[in-house]
Amino acid sequence: MRDSDRVREPIYLESGAKRVFACSIAWPGWARSAKTEAAALAALAAAAPRYGPIADLAGLGFDREMGQRITVVDRLLGDTTTDFGAPSKALPRDFETQSPEQIARDESLLRAIWTWFDRVLSLAPAELRKGPRGGGRDRDDIARHVLAAESVYARRIGIDTSRSDRVDPSAQSPIRTALLSRLQIRPADLKTPTAGRWPAPYALRRIAWHVVDHGWEIEDRSAPGAQGLGATPHSVASPLLASSESEV
Repeated sequence: MRDSDRVREPIYLESGAKRVFACSIAWPGWARSAKTEAAALAALAAAAPRYGPIADLAGLGFDREMGQRITVVDRLLGDTTTDFGAPSKALPRDFETQSPEQIARDESLLRAIWTWFDRVLSLAPAELRKGPRGGGRDRDDIARHVLAAESVYARRIGIDTSRSDRVDPSAQSPIRTALLSRLQIRPADLKTPTAGRWPAPYALRRIAWHVVDHGWEIEDRSAPGAQGLGATPHSVASPLLASSESEV
């Protein structure tokens, strides 16, 4: 079958002044960023084989060559958060009603992403290779950071996290249970972008991106020459986000 005859994979671009994100709509967590649109699209395409094992865990078929068939269907104007290193904007379609089947699919992918991340942690050394300037969190610090960020994200969709243990990487986070429940319900109040609330589809993509991005960071910064779970040779490394803000 010719490539032109195959189904194109819809993605969107979120462009800030200094950084551009290329993000899949159907596959939460499959998202990459760079300084230009062309570089972001190339990074997204290169990451497709790495995303495959996540989709496999969800029991969903994911063509590792899908990166060669991406097509831009929407463009969003980013902001300072985009430039800081996180996808910041919801799509117009995020405020539309979704089918129970779509919600169930999203849940299965988010569960798979968390399972994959836990396996990445289990295979990684406690001390990760440092960056050229000697920076970067080690494995357990990244795990705590990911859980802490999820607590911030949870508040953005109306979850009370005041009594939750949100920084213990050794136990299943109660925040994740609450997130799944809230994202399944997708109540009407989440359809209106008021008081800083996020629509559920965007929240799910943001959560998924953050986990996958740090999982790939851990793989990239593990022992030299080591191939992490589901990793394939790649030329585009995950961005290292040394942020003081817990949600990035």
